[in-house]
Amino acid sequence: MNRTVLATALLLAIPACVAQATAGFKDTSMLRPPAGSRVAIYEFEDLECPACAHAFPVVHAAVEKYKIPLLRHDFPLKMHIWSFDAAVIARYIQDKISPQAAEEYRRAVFANQVSIASKEDLTAFSQKYFQSHGRVMPMIIDPNGLFAAEVRADYTLGERVGLTQTPTIFIVTQKGFVQVTDVGQLYAMLDTAIAENPAPATAKPKTTAHK
Repeated sequence: MNRTVLATALLLAIPACVAQATAGFKDTSMLRPPAGSRVAIYEFEDLECPACAHAFPVVHAAVEKYKIPLLRHDFPLKMHIWSFDAAVIARYIQDKISPQAAEEYRRAVFANQVSIASKEDLTAFSQKYFQSHGRVMPMIIDPNGLFAAEVRADYTLGERVGLTQTPTIFIVTQKGFVQVTDVGQLYAMLDTAIAENPAPATAKPKTTAHK
């Protein structure tokens, strides 16, 4: 087995990160696409979760291919050491630099998960990331607690839904939702959702007969 095949097999074998024992979902009223969208992906992720790292590029490639919204929420599990802090840093970058830069940071964190074993490692990694982009990371990233509050709000939303693991990924439509338990099936499930939720037919303009 070559290295690429072995790496792929290991990624596919990565189990989801278990959050808590909850029987089914609770309140799913928020699992709807944005106004004007027929289909969207609704995702809860943890930056320290290996399964989330595996899902990240698949989900983002699907969003780009199908041109659909991604409603991503942070759900840093309490058993993880640095995931909450990483989410706060990502929120800082999103607010102070750009949403695209924040996505790049999240992608970089996922790609370097195995080398980040502590909060100190995360700080060192983040400082180098800022430097590589011509910026200096603030000594205090969230002095007013604004970004931490945003992450906690996402976590509270996840609890309201009744999450049991990360990543938790839903395909949502105006008719309801379906959970994606295998990202390898994401494209097929999106094809089905889009086919079942076609765009409304546009009315043809009336023609006026000329006498």
